[in-house]
Amino acid sequence: MASEKTIFEQTPWQQRLDVIVDIMMDMSRHTDPQAMVRSYGERMQQLLSVDRRISLSRRGLEAPFYRVTRSTTWTDDVNPWREKNRLPLFEGGLLAKLIHGNQAMLIEDIELSADEPAYEFLAGHRSLLAIPLYDQGVAMNMVIMLQHEAKGFDPEQIPDIVWRSNLFGRATNNLVLKEELSRAYHDLDREMKIVGQIQRSLLPAELPKIPTLDLASYYQPAQRAGGDYYDFFPMPDGQWGIFIADVSGHGTPAAVLMAVTHCIAHTHPGPPLPPGKLLEYLNGHLSAKYVGMNATFVTGFYGIYDPKSRILTYACAGHNPPRIKRCQDGSLLSLDQAGGLPLGVVDDTSYEEAQLQLQRGDQIIFYTDGITEAQSIDGTFFGTNRLDEELAKCSFQADALMKSVLRSVELFANGRPADDDRTMIVARVI
Repeated sequence: MASEKTIFEQTPWQQRLDVIVDIMMDMSRHTDPQAMVRSYGERMQQLLSVDRRISLSRRGLEAPFYRVTRSTTWTDDVNPWREKNRLPLFEGGLLAKLIHGNQAMLIEDIELSADEPAYEFLAGHRSLLAIPLYDQGVAMNMVIMLQHEAKGFDPEQIPDIVWRSNLFGRATNNLVLKEELSRAYHDLDREMKIVGQIQRSLLPAELPKIPTLDLASYYQPAQRAGGDYYDFFPMPDGQWGIFIADVSGHGTPAAVLMAVTHCIAHTHPGPPLPPGKLLEYLNGHLSAKYVGMNATFVTGFYGIYDPKSRILTYACAGHNPPRIKRCQDGSLLSLDQAGGLPLGVVDDTSYEEAQLQLQRGDQIIFYTDGITEAQSIDGTFFGTNRLDEELAKCSFQADALMKSVLRSVELFANGRPADDDRTMIVARVI
């Protein structure tokens, strides 16, 4: 071995550099840690010839236990990260002392006892080099190099071998972590897609046909699932409840609370409640059971529209007041005459109601703050002023107005991803 290594060392430095660069480039191309370890072992065998090489691991094991994870004598390609059940487990003996000893070790003439647990791996070899591979300062893994003859290793090479092996070990560990992270992200993303599908199923499958109202709606979570919610409630007397809500936060936690809010709203016993009472009902249940301990809350706006009289009766729980454009006279209104605390903040609170006589041609935008708080590249908010500019166009159809607003938001964001869920109901009184 020493002579072969010496031959490489005596090779002109440029040729040695070319070999090392080629090895490093090859390692950088690998995405599978198993393939990278196999390739690295083959390349190292060309530079540092040994008669046998085995790998050990003590991860998840207490002394004196360890596993053999690789051996140049194996014909099967065993993946130690995915096939742990195929790895032989040993207790005690020379290799246990080495890996749990946490240090590099050179044994120039091995003396094996008859009861050595790893006898099958060590028999026939006289010299051994143990190379610890450290993780958080502990030799969790170890490479054992063996030679048939005694004094088969050049001690002068050992520091470089330990250094090089540990650098490769860290690279392998990083690739393993990357693979595990990618797999975990894939599983999480699949679950989030399912959560998003369930959440979307709670929203109206289609918009109701409400006399004297032309409706359009838009819903887009910032992630796979979100906390925005809107709904319509038919009333026995022909009136319709219009509800829009926004759970604080994003992602799965917000989606779960959104589903809870939906359930509470749809399971109220008895006749339909007026806006203020419905918000009180929701607030009582959310405060008592769901949001009081985790600083989460829900903003909501609930209005009841009477198609015959075109009167909207409403109450608000900390939500963005809908904007109204009266296209007959050009005036701009905000449904902010009945405010109240968000749902889930205080368990005993009441919500005042207000009424507004709507007129033919009135445009109403119910929205969550993901619309007005959409940000440009420099962090500027879209704001209600830009929303009002779109209202000022007095579109003839609700769908046209909705698309105009969304187009304006997208142009303003200029490619910046949504930071919050975006939900909007557009109504035009006809």
